[in-house]
Amino acid sequence: MKLFISGGRGMVGRNIIALAEARGIEVYAPSRKELDLSDYDELKAQLSAYQPDFVVHCAGLVGGIQANIAAPYDFCFQNLKIGMNVVQASFDAGIKNLINLGSSCMYPRFAENPLTESQILTGELEPTNEGYAVAKVAVAKLAQYLSAQHKVNYKTYIPCNLYGCWDKFDVNKSHMIPAVIRKIDDAIKLGTKNVEIWGDGLSKREFMFAEDLADFILVSLEKFSEVPDLINVGLGYDFSINEYYQTIADVLGYKGTFSYDLSKPAGMKQKLVNTELQTQLGWKPKTSLESGIKKTYQFYLKEVL
Repeated sequence: MKLFISGGRGMVGRNIIALAEARGIEVYAPSRKELDLSDYDELKAQLSAYQPDFVVHCAGLVGGIQANIAAPYDFCFQNLKIGMNVVQASFDAGIKNLINLGSSCMYPRFAENPLTESQILTGELEPTNEGYAVAKVAVAKLAQYLSAQHKVNYKTYIPCNLYGCWDKFDVNKSHMIPAVIRKIDDAIKLGTKNVEIWGDGLSKREFMFAEDLADFILVSLEKFSEVPDLINVGLGYDFSINEYYQTIADVLGYKGTFSYDLSKPAGMKQKLVNTELQTQLGWKPKTSLESGIKKTYQFYLKEVL
């Protein structure tokens, strides 16, 4: 089996590559220098030459709440452009199977939790990451329309929030868990007695270890005909922001206190995905929150610092 992975230098892509190679699956994951995904002609040429059994589209501009608020145009335009190119170029190159990675931010801001796939496009999006969400919804619909019209198998997997090895650990631009790991590690080293939390810490989030998503993707290749056009991939349960901060503090050995900046945005109060379809395929994630934090922190200490 041969896989073509866009975004192979990102967190999800690197986790897929590591697991795939360990399982004897051939992978081609060109870097940005080797392939500019905004160059449609070059993308089509490489796909035509390689002829993978599956394209897995992981590439994209990603970031936390601060980054999304600061640059909504960039998050919308860049993700829409490369998503459109990957879908169309794959089709034009004769590729029959494609996995497009969506995001749980595709769901309406006021949708009832847990979030089911049928709720997409039933309400307004969360304003703090609307640009990114619009692009993700559009590319998912393109894949769905193409599959229906031209009898290919282009499907969108909607993971919950992710963290893990090869994550980004920028306090201002990263997603919550890696940013908090860095913030608390810095506090320990500097002897800081208090760490600030945005909002009241009561909002709930579902964060899955990225290696578990990679495992689901590889397992699903063997039963791809059973996978629906849209499918959530997640834990099926969540934790509050306060619980994430406390777990990270416990793992890292931070003994200080937390305070709250109520002037800062906290995003949606809850974003929990329904995992019934994933469970029907016979899969569930393996990694506990504490174990995932430990592995991510060890990666941070070894590979980032």
